[in-house]
Amino acid sequence: MEEKQTILIVEDDKYIIHFISMSLKEENYTFWTSKSVKEALSLFYANRPDLVILDLGLPDGDGMDVVRNIREIASTPIIVVSARQEEPEKIRLLDAGADDYVTKPFYMGELLARIRAALRKKENRPADQGLSFTDGDLLVDYEKRRVEVDGQEVHLTPIEYKILLLLIANRGKVLTHHYILKEVWGYAEGVEAGTLRVFMATLRRKIEKNPSRPQHIITEVGVGYRFK
Repeated sequence: MEEKQTILIVEDDKYIIHFISMSLKEENYTFWTSKSVKEALSLFYANRPDLVILDLGLPDGDGMDVVRNIREIASTPIIVVSARQEEPEKIRLLDAGADDYVTKPFYMGELLARIRAALRKKENRPADQGLSFTDGDLLVDYEKRRVEVDGQEVHLTPIEYKILLLLIANRGKVLTHHYILKEVWGYAEGVEAGTLRVFMATLRRKIEKNPSRPQHIITEVGVGYRFK
């Protein structure tokens, strides 16, 4: 019998909790619900769900606290569902490690599709990827979310780490700007290609011995990037 995928719902509006819960039940997911930051983190540590649906305005704090705490120990997909529509707010959450951002009010069909997409990405790590990846002086430890260059740890932001893992998972393939934006930010519309270039430049400064002559991340001019 196939094991059910598990989801943690973090939301303090009882009507939205009911709405999401009923839909997840119909889709055969196992889920837990939480109405606070403290309870959410407690449930996460105890159950290690496959995905988190997260509201931001919680009685004892901000959902950002949940994102930061989870990202310290796990790469579990996090979908933020919030009434906050400001672009800087979305960027702040995605930079902190959220995988997707859905604005209230929302269609349940869209949220379910985003859940399926996030879970597919979680499951589709190549079988040969194992627990770590090495390429010359570069080491990526997936279990510890640790990146080293020449044996020295380098600290990547959540977005930089996502970009690196995406490129490694598709090594040898050219990934377009649009594809990377959609996979990393969860959407491409509204995110400037220049934003990606900035993140790619900072990532190269951290993992390349000579960023002007990169050995790992290669630019395909006018198209995108590939991991050599």
